[in-house]
Amino acid sequence: MSLPVLIGIAVGLAMDALAVAIGVSISLRGATPRQIFRLSFHFGLFQGVMPILGWLSGYYAAQFVSHISHYIAFGLLAFIGARAVTNALRGNDGPAPIVRDPTRGASLIMLSLATSMDAFVVGVSFAIMSVRVWYPAVVIGVVTCGLSVAGMLFGSRIGRRFGVVMEIVGGGILILIGVNALVSGLWR
Repeated sequence: MSLPVLIGIAVGLAMDALAVAIGVSISLRGATPRQIFRLSFHFGLFQGVMPILGWLSGYYAAQFVSHISHYIAFGLLAFIGARAVTNALRGNDGPAPIVRDPTRGASLIMLSLATSMDAFVVGVSFAIMSVRVWYPAVVIGVVTCGLSVAGMLFGSRIGRRFGVVMEIVGGGILILIGVNALVSGLWR
């Protein structure tokens, strides 16, 4: 597999992570370097590990996961997005009204899983095409990490300027990404 093709695959897989990073960063209204690192690292790690798991699982697992991955992604993203919108609507005039930091704990794991489900299926296709998965997995993980950092930095700037409105928009973006995953999965 050529490097330009591999980078194209990596960028395509990272688009959900980029959009979610922007949405999360907006909801934080100014992400700290530690939050940027945590989210970007985990998104890159999950995006890099999922093709390996898909490759190891092979063809049969892909048939099972491909039928439900859109439901899983929708549920996770809609939950996180709805929580961000609810927190914004409850809001206050002080600092960001987020009860839990989405770059920590279960929220971080759910977001990482939701944005990396497609990478699992790509890993299965690598197994079917007899592509060695290790190098592509590293490239996919690094590209996702880099785009997630960019998304967090961009979202932080927007979040600081526009506060609650952008937090609602960020939550809405997460919900729309989930709806898109659901709709595209149902129309396969």
